[in-house]
Amino acid sequence: MAAPVEHDKRQKKILEKALTVFMEEGFEDATYQKIADKCGITRTILYLYFKNKKEIFIYSIKQFLTNIEEHINAIRANNSLSCQEKLTKVLFEIFKLFEQNLKMLLVLIDYLLHLSKKDVHPATRVRRRIIKLQHILATIVIDGVKSGELKKVNIKKTRNYLYSFIESAIYQLAILKKENIDELKETVIFAVEQLKA
Repeated sequence: MAAPVEHDKRQKKILEKALTVFMEEGFEDATYQKIADKCGITRTILYLYFKNKKEIFIYSIKQFLTNIEEHINAIRANNSLSCQEKLTKVLFEIFKLFEQNLKMLLVLIDYLLHLSKKDVHPATRVRRRIIKLQHILATIVIDGVKSGELKKVNIKKTRNYLYSFIESAIYQLAILKKENIDELKETVIFAVEQLKA
């Protein structure tokens, strides 16, 4: 029984180190050999865990995004916070993670651009993660409406509206190279305040 545990543990370590290579090199310049070197293993051993660079990248991103989702789900589950506080904290936490992991964000954009050059629509690759984030936002809004804390709103439109702040943060940080997104944070506070019953 120890072998699967060790395999999973080593795979996780490989993913963490591979992520560093992707952040340092970018998706296209990161190579299987560079990943193996960073992990201190041979390419042959790396092939025991992953069949190619793309698979490593996808698993690395998945692990990173799963950590974000766990963190914001904890905020959503925190019953000591009001729904307005939850919405603001969730969005701010995502912004903070983007700011702290800007290189990761740039690598992800690089990968999506790489896909679009190959006639693969990038939206199909990120759709599931978008839906999960939107679901978290929608659940908080639904809870707020049910409790009477938030006014009755169109849940889908409100969810999309709130999610658009996440897209704006990505654009401002990764594309416009803004030092901070304080104005966006102020806008989030204003927007969430408008939902108050």
